[in-house]
Amino acid sequence: VQLQASGGGSVQSGGSLRLSCTASGSVIGGLASVFRANDMAWFRQAPGKQRELVASILVNGETYYRDSMKGRLTIFKNPAKTAMFLQMNNLKPEDTAVYYCNSLSQSASWGQGTQVTVSS
Repeated sequence: VQLQASGGGSVQSGGSLRLSCTASGSVIGGLASVFRANDMAWFRQAPGKQRELVASILVNGETYYRDSMKGRLTIFKNPAKTAMFLQMNNLKPEDTAVYYCNSLSQSASWGQGTQVTVSS
């Protein structure tokens, strides 16, 4: 299965973006099982830095957010559990990175990600 992140863009400091994550490919149980049966997460990688966890949502609905972004993020799935989203508010220049979605265990192949650029 491949996961595609989209919705990135260029915004000014304080702006908002909503990232989307959809699945494609062949998986036992169908594509909906990707988001229904797995703990999912958003990651990001800034130039010259390692990829880091930004937010996660467990199968039971529990969510986790990176300390530096708490209060500014909301991770959620659509009611049909066929996609995952990351609402990002009050963005800061240090949030500039390529954002990826994957299972929390990083079991899917990494897609191209979506670029988020925040200017001051």
